[in-house]
Amino acid sequence: MQLVKTTRDTLLRPLQIVSGIVERRHTMPILANILIRKDGESVSFLSTDTEVQITTHANIGSGPDVTGTTVAARKLLDILRALPESGDVTMTLANKRLAVQSGKSRFALQTLAAEEFPTVSVAESHNASVTLPQKTLKHLFNMVHFAMAQQDIRYYLNGLLLVLDGNKVIAVATDGHRLAFSQVEAEQTFERQEVIIPRKTIIELQRLLEESDETVQLDIAASQVKLTFADIELVSKLVEGKFPDYTRVIPKGYKNDFTISRDELLRSLQRAAIMTSDKFKGVRCIITPGSMKISSTNADQEEAVEELEIDYGGDAIDIGFNVTYLLDVLNNLKCDQVNIALGDSNSSALISIPDNGDFKYVVMPMRI
Repeated sequence: MQLVKTTRDTLLRPLQIVSGIVERRHTMPILANILIRKDGESVSFLSTDTEVQITTHANIGSGPDVTGTTVAARKLLDILRALPESGDVTMTLANKRLAVQSGKSRFALQTLAAEEFPTVSVAESHNASVTLPQKTLKHLFNMVHFAMAQQDIRYYLNGLLLVLDGNKVIAVATDGHRLAFSQVEAEQTFERQEVIIPRKTIIELQRLLEESDETVQLDIAASQVKLTFADIELVSKLVEGKFPDYTRVIPKGYKNDFTISRDELLRSLQRAAIMTSDKFKGVRCIITPGSMKISSTNADQEEAVEELEIDYGGDAIDIGFNVTYLLDVLNNLKCDQVNIALGDSNSSALISIPDNGDFKYVVMPMRI
C-alpha cells in the first residue's frame, strides 16, 4: 500500500519537526519510532518521549486509504537527508516493512504496529489560553532560557516559569546562582497563574518557533500545556513543584549603578575568562568612581587585567562573579548598552537594559 509520494524536501520538513524529541535510547524501543498516520491525502507525523509530544501534518498522501505505522525516526531521517534534493520519494507499506524509494535507491525498514504506539492524551479543558505572535514567544523564551538549571535535584528549576498576570506574559528561569526575568504584553488579560514548562520543551520550542508574525496559541491545563502554531501541535507535561518567589530575588533600590557598552564589557570579560580554569571560573571586579577593573588568575599564577572607563560616582565595590554567568547574558542580549546596579560586595548584581523594565538578570557574587 503506497503511503506517500512527494518530493524529498516536502517529506523531510515534517520529519525534521517531529524528530527533535526522539530519544535514541529508551526503555520502550517503540519510542525511537515516529507514528505515521495516513487518511487519504492527509498524512500526520507524531513523536513522543511520553513527556512531550509533537504532531504535524502534510497533504502528501497517495491514494484514498486510511492506515498507520511506526518506523525508526533517525534511520528514516538519515535516509532522506542522504537522497538527492531534486528527487521524488515514495513510501510503501507491505508485510510490516516500509519501503522508501527514490530513483534507483531503495530501502526497506522494519515497522512496529501503530496501535502499540503510546501517545499522550491531550487535556480536554484549559485554565487559560494565550495567543501571541510566534516571534514574541520565541523572544520571551530566548531572553531567559540560558538561566535554566540542568539536571538539578530541585527538579522545579529544570524548566521555565511561565506567569500570566493581567495583560503580562512573564518568563523566569533560575539555577539558584542567577535568575533571568522577561515579560511581554498580550492583547488579552488573565487571572494570575503560574506553570513550570520543562527544559526540554523550551529547547524544542526555540527550535520550532519562527521569527514570524503568525500566531501561536498556548493552552494551559492543570498538568499540561499545548502549543498550536503553523501546522504543528506540541503537547507537554508541566513540572510539578513550587518555583522560588522571583519577586524577592530581584533587588530593588540599589544606588550604585552605571551604564556601559555591552560589547566592550563582553570583550573584556572574554579576555579575562582565558585565564580562568575549568574548575574555577571566577573574575574579580573592582568598581571605583570612573573605573571598572576586571581581573582573573589561575593556579599557575597567571593573570589577566582589564580596565574600563565608566561614568560612575558611587561607592567603591570589590566583588567576584562566575564569568560564565556574565558572558551568558551579554552574549544573549542584542542591545548596545547594559545597566549594572550593585549593593555591596556580598549582594547580588542586577543587570538590565537602560529604559526597559521588561528584562532583568540577577547574578549572585562569588568569593574570589
